[in-house]
Amino acid sequence: MRSSFWVAPVLACAGLLTGTLALAQQKLMPASSEIVFVSKQMGVPVQGQFTRFDAELAFDPAQPQASKVAFTVDTGSATLGVKETDAELPKPVWFNVAKFPQARFESSAIRKLDAGKYEVDGTLAIKGASQPLTLPVVLTQAGDVTTATGSFVIKRLVFKIGENEWADTSMVADDVQVKFKFALTGVGKL
Repeated sequence: MRSSFWVAPVLACAGLLTGTLALAQQKLMPASSEIVFVSKQMGVPVQGQFTRFDAELAFDPAQPQASKVAFTVDTGSATLGVKETDAELPKPVWFNVAKFPQARFESSAIRKLDAGKYEVDGTLAIKGASQPLTLPVVLTQAGDVTTATGSFVIKRLVFKIGENEWADTSMVADDVQVKFKFALTGVGKL
């Protein structure tokens, strides 16, 4: 009788540990992921991308409200695909990579809206400035891979991206659309 008294708490702890280990095994697959940004220069859309980024994940589809996600982006990996322009992006007037080598989004709340559709509240920090942001995210699964996709718009001047003469929004628009696709492993069944 006495030994059965301890069985339930031990099994509960084992279940909690197993769930924690499963969340710890969640990983971003960078080679199958992307972060693209689109700005308008003199009214013409210009697309760029970040080539280096990472994630910290503890996402449980059964309990999104208890989940946390964070993404870091190496700002020095921004590219527009033009050598001369790419050489300007790390400079202080744009991303100031020497002083602010990473941008970061960290969640504060995750809500399930519908099958595979979520909203993620959090804070986006770029170049020493922070702003609250709500990201719409769609999750799909194929085999062991979960794909998170979404897009949002930021105001670049809030983050001091493009200072001095580049703060003129007739040259480079203030709105920048960011689109992401993250391939993830270790996420439970949706």
